[in-house]
Amino acid sequence: MFTIQLIWNHSTNYNTPSRLVVLIRQICNAIIKQCRSNIDGNKIFDAIKNEEPWDAHQKLMLCLDVCSQFKDAYYEYKAKSKNKWKISSNALFVRLDAFSERCQDIMHLTGAIQQFGKLQKIEIGNTKGKSMTQSIMLVFNEFTKAVEQFMQVKYDILDIEKREFEDDFFKFRQRVKELERRLAAVLTQSFDDCDTIIGKFKLLDSFEGLLNRPIILDELERKQISLLELYRNDLKETQ
Repeated sequence: MFTIQLIWNHSTNYNTPSRLVVLIRQICNAIIKQCRSNIDGNKIFDAIKNEEPWDAHQKLMLCLDVCSQFKDAYYEYKAKSKNKWKISSNALFVRLDAFSERCQDIMHLTGAIQQFGKLQKIEIGNTKGKSMTQSIMLVFNEFTKAVEQFMQVKYDILDIEKREFEDDFFKFRQRVKELERRLAAVLTQSFDDCDTIIGKFKLLDSFEGLLNRPIILDELERKQISLLELYRNDLKETQ
């Protein structure tokens, strides 16, 4: 970026907006190409099949970090330039931003796999524990099927030219939201079935990692007040 700044400040032939746009776009394309040499759709699906979604997740995070740092460097040197770079950012980073958005979308996939994967180890106690545990396993199995169905796509999911990804991923996310609603219902029923504060906290602890998912979080916020009231009453009794 420092070299580009020198070219802009001192070149008599290459310091025009149109040529700077082409140069930055080419660098963006090179960054995308390098990112995809490190992680692509096949590698992501292989990581999922090998039960290592966290590995793909970390590599996607690295891609996002590289893209972000390049844009930060651009804006830093743009501000330093003696002759202002009067160029629309959209003209420069349209492909890089699209690639970053695609990485974020796929991180929703890998993140969800890590979170929902914890369901297979959850066992609910209390009077309705057996049926609640069965409901949780059913959600887990249907989530696994949804992932397997999504993985049947015939294109590289990191290829931003493949617009069909948007429809395929939208269907997957809608399915996940439906499963979240069912999971939230099971969680709230199990929460109400617990007759002790310790039991309620243990229940929440068993769902660690899933509690931040928006639909589940909304349901839990409704239970937070009742939990706090129980805690206060318990303190009063012990005092």
